[in-house]
Amino acid sequence: MRHYVVIVAGGSGQRMKSSVPKQFLLLNNELILMKSINSFYTFDKSIKIVVALPEGQFSTWKDLCLKHNFNIKHTIVAGGQTRYHSVKNALAKVNTEGVVAIHDGVRPLVSQNTIKQVFKKASISGNAVPYIDHVDSIRYVDSDVNHPVDRNKYKLIQTPQAFDCNIIKKAYKQAWNESFTDDASLVEKLGIKINLVSGNRENIKITSKLDLKIAESLSNYLFE
Repeated sequence: MRHYVVIVAGGSGQRMKSSVPKQFLLLNNELILMKSINSFYTFDKSIKIVVALPEGQFSTWKDLCLKHNFNIKHTIVAGGQTRYHSVKNALAKVNTEGVVAIHDGVRPLVSQNTIKQVFKKASISGNAVPYIDHVDSIRYVDSDVNHPVDRNKYKLIQTPQAFDCNIIKKAYKQAWNESFTDDASLVEKLGIKINLVSGNRENIKITSKLDLKIAESLSNYLFE
């Protein structure tokens, strides 16, 4: 079955308080976005890679690829106003047959096992979403009311989220609304059950300077 991956990289660097978009920052001498792309290329050398970037960053990305001798084949599409619109633009480059994974470009420490498991489960059951368990106690909060809840009944959701191409394309024909927090929420709106698989705890989303420091430490630990 043909594999595709849509990598969404729409960061501006605002939360990083950096003039450099977060996907273009270095993580142990490798650009975050390049590291994310390479994770999927390592999994499957024939995978079709589509990267959604803000249109204003196209030339910068091209220059960075030349500077870092980055030659993994991929297609660039313009990102949209929201993540939803960016993914929708990218899916236009994906055929209807096969399985497509949708991944945050700033999750460069996704494991090969996580990628393998989401593609495997999605090829059998139509979709797969990785999760990790809570390790802290959690409480429900609503205004001035709060109470403890069973953390075992709640999971932290990651990417890549993988889907049968026909299903996810149909899901993205729905008009955007605020209830669509991730790709799985669109598919679920079609009445389709979401299948969860174990992710990897190192697969953090880098959105702040602290996240970057943590990712650097995790990367050193994983590849030492």
